[in-house]
Amino acid sequence: MTIAVIQFHDSLQELIRPRNSDPHQRIGFKGRQTIKHLVESLGVPHTEIGQLRTKETEIGLGYLVKNRDMLDAFPATPERDHLSGMFSNGRMVIPARFILDNHLGKLANDLRLLGIDALYNNQYDDRELAENAVSRDLILLSRDRQLLMRKSIQYGYLVRSLFPDEQLREILERFDLFSKINLFERCALCNTILEPVEKQEIEHRLEPLTKKYFFDFKICPGCEQVYWRGSHMKRILYRLESILPDEIVPGIKDDA
Repeated sequence: MTIAVIQFHDSLQELIRPRNSDPHQRIGFKGRQTIKHLVESLGVPHTEIGQLRTKETEIGLGYLVKNRDMLDAFPATPERDHLSGMFSNGRMVIPARFILDNHLGKLANDLRLLGIDALYNNQYDDRELAENAVSRDLILLSRDRQLLMRKSIQYGYLVRSLFPDEQLREILERFDLFSKINLFERCALCNTILEPVEKQEIEHRLEPLTKKYFFDFKICPGCEQVYWRGSHMKRILYRLESILPDEIVPGIKDDA
């Protein structure tokens, strides 16, 4: 029997199953086991771990755990993401492109409003989500631990909150996306980049008051949805003020 102890640090402690478990987990097992297998057997997807260490050195997810190993697992943050390849020296080094599972439609909409590439299709099953994430080099956002534990998933994040505003804040902070915000650049319905369109080209589709008071329009070349900066923008900006850091909001308002 091999015996090892894994200490889960900071936010990883909240993910251990069963809940309220000791962050120092003593594990006994037979045969050869990787650290990835052991942490996931305790309910922590490998996507949530930014660094793994023995007493002597930093290790990877494929490390074969030895008898009497004392191991430390630290949560993934922009500053401490040594395993996924998404960050280097605190800076994201892959494109900020996401795919979201079926439970995160509102989050997908919110990310698109901020100009962030967010693929969402509520018809995708787990296999299709994983295959798209891998083949397109997308970051998988999910509330499904088992989905994120798939060996093929390199880039991912377990969304903690059930509430849309908190979910959006989570993603912006985890991936340090504040500098990538470009309000109303994408179609909220299909994720396509919007293009300017002359008013006369879409005038027949506008309500009388919209036609009278607004002059600048964009259209989605994917689904042909028309956008303009009406009263709905004020509602969106008001909501964003409660989510985004204070220093970000003035720039957002200027863009609007």
